[in-house]
Amino acid sequence: MIKKLLFIFAAISLQCGYAQQKASKTLIREYTFDKDWLFFKGTVSDAQTISYQDKSWKKVELPHDWTIEDLPEQKNDSVVGPFKRTTNSLTTGYTIGGTGWYRKHFKTSELDKGKIVSIYFDGVYNNSDIYINGQHLGRHPHGYTAFYYDITPYLNPQGQDNVLAVCVRNEGSNSRWYSGSGLYRHVSLIRTDYVHVAPWGIAITTPRVSNNSSDIAMTTVVNNYGGAPADITIHCTILDTGGNKVSEKVKSLAITGNGTGNTSFVCTVDRPELWSVDRPYLYKAVTELRVGKKVIDKVETPFGIRSISANAKTGFLLNGKKVILKGGCIHHDNGPLGAAAIDRAEERKIELLKQNGYNAVRMSHNPPSKIILDACDRLGMLVINEAFDQWEIPKSKDDYHLNFKEWWKSDLRSMIYRDRNHPSIIMWSIGNEITERVDTLGLRITKELAQETRRLDPTRFVTEALCEYWEPANKGKDWSLTAPAFELLDIAGYNYLWQKYEADHKKFPERIIVGAETLPSAALANYTMAEKFPYVIGDFVWTAFEYIGEASVGNTIYDSKKRKRPVLGWPFYTSGCGDLDITGQKKPQSYYRDVVWRNKPIAIQVHRPIPEGKVENISRWGWPDEIPSWSWAGHEGNPFEVRVFSRAPLVKLLLNGEVVGEHIMREQDSITATFTVPYKAGVLKAVNVENGRETAEIILKSTGAPHHLRLNADRSKIYANRNDLSYVTLEILDHEGNVIPEAAVDVEFSIEGGGEIVAVANGNPRGVRSFKSFKCTTFQGKCLAIIRPFEKKGKIILHASGKDIKESKISITVN
Repeated sequence: MIKKLLFIFAAISLQCGYAQQKASKTLIREYTFDKDWLFFKGTVSDAQTISYQDKSWKKVELPHDWTIEDLPEQKNDSVVGPFKRTTNSLTTGYTIGGTGWYRKHFKTSELDKGKIVSIYFDGVYNNSDIYINGQHLGRHPHGYTAFYYDITPYLNPQGQDNVLAVCVRNEGSNSRWYSGSGLYRHVSLIRTDYVHVAPWGIAITTPRVSNNSSDIAMTTVVNNYGGAPADITIHCTILDTGGNKVSEKVKSLAITGNGTGNTSFVCTVDRPELWSVDRPYLYKAVTELRVGKKVIDKVETPFGIRSISANAKTGFLLNGKKVILKGGCIHHDNGPLGAAAIDRAEERKIELLKQNGYNAVRMSHNPPSKIILDACDRLGMLVINEAFDQWEIPKSKDDYHLNFKEWWKSDLRSMIYRDRNHPSIIMWSIGNEITERVDTLGLRITKELAQETRRLDPTRFVTEALCEYWEPANKGKDWSLTAPAFELLDIAGYNYLWQKYEADHKKFPERIIVGAETLPSAALANYTMAEKFPYVIGDFVWTAFEYIGEASVGNTIYDSKKRKRPVLGWPFYTSGCGDLDITGQKKPQSYYRDVVWRNKPIAIQVHRPIPEGKVENISRWGWPDEIPSWSWAGHEGNPFEVRVFSRAPLVKLLLNGEVVGEHIMREQDSITATFTVPYKAGVLKAVNVENGRETAEIILKSTGAPHHLRLNADRSKIYANRNDLSYVTLEILDHEGNVIPEAAVDVEFSIEGGGEIVAVANGNPRGVRSFKSFKCTTFQGKCLAIIRPFEKKGKIILHASGKDIKESKISITVN
């Protein structure tokens, strides 16, 4: 099923492609293989053969997602950018999959002689077939797990052309959300000696953790692909963040020809720096295989020293200290970039969540890229890593259930072995809202999955996300039937069921509960439960970051009557339920969450005017149609609903210096004070009052007409590396420099220097448009341009202009 496999934990040189590395005298174990690919969308019968002529194919670089590329326009307006209006693609955000082919030509060098060469894919969506020089290496159906093949036997002699061909089939109804298509994560080429660290062959655990000293247990598996026995020594050196040696071990190992050997040892680190969400300190284990004095293999493995534990009496403990999981579920896409897992896009997603108070993410509902887990390690973000969204019973007719029986063990192993050295990961999730979760079939699968997960990694918790019985086949089943399933898990994942926590605790006092999915509107209820009851260790809102697909599931709309499920289709293309929109801007529920988590003392929102004759319909995952704005020209004298979020006992609201209302808070019931205020331009101020003193305030100012543009880069200095990005936010300002919250202004970007604009977007969930167009209409006064540097140092100048408004420019330094 899978041929000889090789995996490398070594640091990847992201700046250097194969062509640059092959002239190096230093053995580079792994390097990205992302450049100079050819792509064709469509079925080709003989594209896998080396003789096939592909000169007319499109040149692309990886990561690549073809679903985000613009489709040919149609006169009936059914196509806008990459979005095509069809009746069956609401779940995938009106994007189009299909079949695609990739090909890459390369030559081996003198450095490859006598080496094992393999190809590594961090994720391909989906149902891929891989060929080298016409030889079929294997099929991989899962769209999110990593895999790799030994290509050594099929390589042509040095100097001759080799052709790597990949067929990707994203066909039928196979996903409940936007998946993207193609080689959307990194591909690497790997070169090793015949004796080398085996695939995913290093496992690091920290069985004893204290501030005085900690033990680092390491197991190393070594393969010998040569016919003769090999006597080697394994040198392991532990380095701190400054590169200083803090511990080392040396062991001898004898391996038979064409055999495998392994060794385990324990290193002790004195006065260690412990990894935590507040101080995510990382060490590095450098493993060298030596024959005599010669180093024949070298692997560097970042890791953290930390302990985790949990029980119903103390809650979740990290390094012996209680941590409430302030979590969010996230999908794998990067908004305007589609599913393309460019390094900086992955990092920024975690960075923004961290800035907004999150300390945990649930990778729903699939293993993420290695890059985003690296970011979680560096930034201090706890992780639930999830394997499957379905088992043997489908949720979509062409989904992974077709392959589950044959592939689940391989895919579970791939996730756990690739990711087990990440200190950020605290739980493995074996499933999400599985249809057969509590019947005889489901309990058997749960037991098998849980046992295999613990066998592969006994150091972390096993969980699964269970929900109520919404499926027609399960209608009427009682929640108590979940008890046998929860008994097989370490931590019980509840989806949208915080009301059951206390009653279930009385029945099952040892059960540890986590809100695996929760509603934005229930943020206070869930966090209060976690603060009050140690057996509730936190929750993960659906969702922390907006995503493409499941279009309008979190929308708020106006209609002539109330509707139970106000879900709309086109032109909605995002879920609408994220705390942050697809550009990374805060939405009203994020301001509310700031106060729930005590990150901010006060926040304010104003409800937009409800059209005459209409009523507001808020979906289950939605939020009232409000915005932090006091600019409502044309509505003078009309009443506006103002909501203030606060934990203070008393909140005052002032308009132009005059008190227009006071509200006594009852924290156990709510942290929301609601006022009705006739609109008058000026300054609206909310104030916290505690013990007779004003302790915090927040102000909204009425703004004037659009006057000029302002550009803000998240990073004004970036690297000359295609995996780096600068996210530049454009804002519409009045003459006093205030952002105009409701401004919808047509703007256009242009660029000069050593970079390109790879995407332009706004946060409008119903704004289907081309992400490749440099023209955009601002949404709530803002839009976003994403800049990608070329591989040369210098300056990038981004310009923004609009009609009857002062333009702006910004300089980005490329080092």
